[in-house]
Amino acid sequence: MLSFITENLKQTGLTVEESKKSDDKIKVPVLFGVNGKLEKYFEADAFNSKTNTVIEVEAGRAVTNYQFLKDLFQACMMTEVDYLVIAVRNFYKNNPDFQKVITFFETLYVSGRIQMLLRGVLIIGY
Repeated sequence: MLSFITENLKQTGLTVEESKKSDDKIKVPVLFGVNGKLEKYFEADAFNSKTNTVIEVEAGRAVTNYQFLKDLFQACMMTEVDYLVIAVRNFYKNNPDFQKVITFFETLYVSGRIQMLLRGVLIIGY
């Protein structure tokens, strides 16, 4: 799915993963060590350094493997990331993935039990 929207994302100022090769991946810093050496990073599908926005585009495993939770955790750990966008399928194998993710985030927000430094999370169904 990411390959279909890559050019549009680039036009909006995002850096987009070009391929699965290591050099083409977007590495967003998480932890720095001695002398500012990058010790840990997470990879993102797309990133905008001006708005500090990470975009993750999920295919079939968004809900099945709880990939959306991993996306949330990683975005929370990334330095200087303020916004997370997760695109998930509306339905996958007759399961309402988009609605399941929305319900999860609504529950997380309404409960107030977990506080995050992210300024916003946007879930897009496709």
